[in-house]
Amino acid sequence: MAILLSDIRISMEQPPEQALVKAQALLGGYRRQICESHLHKVSIDARRRGHIQLVCSVAIEMEDSHAEKAAVEELGRRGISARLRQRQELVFTPGSVPLSGRPVIIGFGPAGMFAGLILAQNGYRPLILERGDQVKNRVKAVEGFWKTGELDSATNVQFGEGGAGTFSDGKLTTRINDPRCEYVLRELVRFGAPKQILHRAKPHIGTDQLRGVVREIRREIERLGGEIRFLTPMTQLLLRDGRVCAVKTPQGEVPAQAVILAIGHSARDTFSMLIEKGLPLEPKPFSVGVRIEHLQSRVDESLFGAYAGHPALGKGEYQLSQRRGEDAVYTFCMCPGGLVVPSSSEPGGTVTNGMSEFARDGKNANAALVVSVSPKDFGTNPMDGFQFQRQLERRAFAMAGGDYRAPVQTAGLFLAGKPGAELGRVEPTYARGCVPGDFSGLFPDKVTQMLKEGLRGFALKMRCFGDKDAVLTGPETRTSSPVRLLRGEDCQALGARGLYPAGEGAGYAGGIMSAAVDGIRVAQALIAQFAPGAQDG
Repeated sequence: MAILLSDIRISMEQPPEQALVKAQALLGGYRRQICESHLHKVSIDARRRGHIQLVCSVAIEMEDSHAEKAAVEELGRRGISARLRQRQELVFTPGSVPLSGRPVIIGFGPAGMFAGLILAQNGYRPLILERGDQVKNRVKAVEGFWKTGELDSATNVQFGEGGAGTFSDGKLTTRINDPRCEYVLRELVRFGAPKQILHRAKPHIGTDQLRGVVREIRREIERLGGEIRFLTPMTQLLLRDGRVCAVKTPQGEVPAQAVILAIGHSARDTFSMLIEKGLPLEPKPFSVGVRIEHLQSRVDESLFGAYAGHPALGKGEYQLSQRRGEDAVYTFCMCPGGLVVPSSSEPGGTVTNGMSEFARDGKNANAALVVSVSPKDFGTNPMDGFQFQRQLERRAFAMAGGDYRAPVQTAGLFLAGKPGAELGRVEPTYARGCVPGDFSGLFPDKVTQMLKEGLRGFALKMRCFGDKDAVLTGPETRTSSPVRLLRGEDCQALGARGLYPAGEGAGYAGGIMSAAVDGIRVAQALIAQFAPGAQDG
């Protein structure tokens, strides 16, 4: 147990450790019983640009739990924000049904990876099937595509070891409040992530460091008896009397009594196969739009004013949103000092995403600038959302000349309704190259108009959004899964006992952290159902 003191404020000139001194001083006579203290979270309050502060929460442990309770009560009487915090350890209680063979996991992104790690740590020796290649070969394939335009539809930014998050900012922010988040962060650090993710309010790993972490988690799963088979897609899910009995792959059939389906948001062929099997999938809202690039220095100036570039502040980040009735335009997946990257997974379609390394030392910042769309915009059949994405991607591919270059417009021309790009200070970073385009000819009118409203509205909050030479690159279509595979409270798919849909692709997460947490949740549900059995499969 620990005391968590919040809203401990220090200046930018003070080291974060000064927050520990201030927090300890607040305890008065209880200071003598402190045995450990550490930073819990650090964030930046830049609402008053002339008085920017670091806002910290501090965890303090005492030798006596009764003293901790008494100290919190006294702090509360003095109007100081403090509460008791107890680390919630994950509980795993094996069920009574013997599991014949290994549990099988389809996909090795964040959900599949953490499901596999949990199962391996609890003696279940999972078999993981991943359609893409391991991270070392995957990096070569992706960088080859960026240079030559030769797309590998099995191994790319969307598919392969680590999932789509491997080529991203490695951002770990999430809106969910789940004790499994702490486990994920601790495990990531154990496998090589920087320790600062444990206390940063907006933690990130960076694509460069995330690749090594992913590799080490795979090695740990293997050390504990698990197995990962790369370049092995599931082509068919076999059911008997409403229960999973096997999965088919190009290399042969794999018997399976329990299957975790963690396929990510871009496995369109797999979703089509599941629909043919009669499994209940429903369309869900997602978002489409563009990547917007500014100079990182302009983002910093917009957020921090005269303090831009101060080492205590790091690179400026933002998250903006605006609504009009039921429609919304917003930014997400902001990559300070990053790149806009080619992210196609199907031939003949252009897809963009954002990526940055841990240092975030690139000249430009980029973020997704997107508009929410729902079944009323693209159709009510489960595959309609995928078809909507595909149409935008193919239209952009043709608009930019058909070799995976991307259409671009500068913000000023886009707002004026004029095609083309008048490049200025911001040089596009999209590796395949860019072609001046016209996004009013790419997106439906609703999306175009909401993007314009967002640019105008956000310019009132951040000056950089009023820069006419900000570069828009599109399309951004893979924001989240367009479908949800329905599951019950036991995490098993409706109509397919033994099938456990998990993560972003199944419609139960939206980012690295929430996908990892859902993978753990599903692994716990599997463990609660089955006891480890004969595992020679």
